[in-house]
Amino acid sequence: MIVPLFKVSNMADAIRHYTEVLDFEMTDPNDHADSPVVDLGRNGSNMQLTTSESENLFGSVVYFWVENVDALFKKYKERGLDTSLKAGSPVHQGPVDQTWGRREFYITDADGNTVRFFQPIG
Repeated sequence: MIVPLFKVSNMADAIRHYTEVLDFEMTDPNDHADSPVVDLGRNGSNMQLTTSESENLFGSVVYFWVENVDALFKKYKERGLDTSLKAGSPVHQGPVDQTWGRREFYITDADGNTVRFFQPIG
């Protein structure tokens, strides 16, 4: 499954646009207009909105739901994945348990596009 992540400047306005105009539904009962990330769904497809990186995230972001983020990260490191360019970002150094219930890691290419791999915790 691929989960696109859209950067938004105002979560309340974005939620209103996607849910009232485009027929998306909020899929996580814990999400609200002050959440840094909101999960949306429509006809079996999923996406996320975020305000937490809207000022400094360049390029596009795609989330991939995987079975085992630790094994996948290890495989990529063995293939030569260089994490030194994002030394200050824990999620670029290896899988991290996030407060929103996902274990994930990020890989950003030279053009600022980020692929994020995650699995639910528990």
